[in-house]
Amino acid sequence: MKRMSRFAQLVVVGFLSLLANPCWAASYSLDQAHSSIGFSIKHLMVSTIRGSFTDASGTIEFDPTALETFKASVTIQATSIDTNNEKRDNHLRSADFFDVANHPAITFTGKSLKKNGDSYLIVGDLTLLNVTKEISIPCSIQGPIKMPSGGQAIGISGQTTINRKDFGMTWNKPMDQGGLMVGEDVAIDVNIEAHQK
Repeated sequence: MKRMSRFAQLVVVGFLSLLANPCWAASYSLDQAHSSIGFSIKHLMVSTIRGSFTDASGTIEFDPTALETFKASVTIQATSIDTNNEKRDNHLRSADFFDVANHPAITFTGKSLKKNGDSYLIVGDLTLLNVTKEISIPCSIQGPIKMPSGGQAIGISGQTTINRKDFGMTWNKPMDQGGLMVGEDVAIDVNIEAHQK
């Protein structure tokens, strides 16, 4: 029998190593019932309006021992915006703001995950009004833990701030005493529970 070539030996060893130490991240689905994607913004320069999106879906690939395998894909239905005021919500759905008739979805694609002390930093692309910008989200990640029903679950909580004008959302009205009716900086608060597929 011919001796195996050195190259073939390396291929076999590499394949066996992968089988023994797989580095494929577990895949999780966002659990909408136990997740929230909220935001807040200044109004009249004196108060803070808070709201959320009630319809979001997505998948997350996460392995705490192999952060380089991290991926995330989240889709938010813009029409699901809810600030507890129907008149305001309808204005936010209009072309002045989210223009849901032409841009029904907001998407986020997570590209990398880095450890930062006891917390993490997610870097990814946010697409809003057909404009894509890279953003960073400092966050904490809990789990994976075993669910009572079986399978694994993780939790991700993070906050970041974006400027809505960067995405072409420029509507505003000047105040008589200076300043603008609606703030430009939007604070985003994400709390996600995701279950293993």
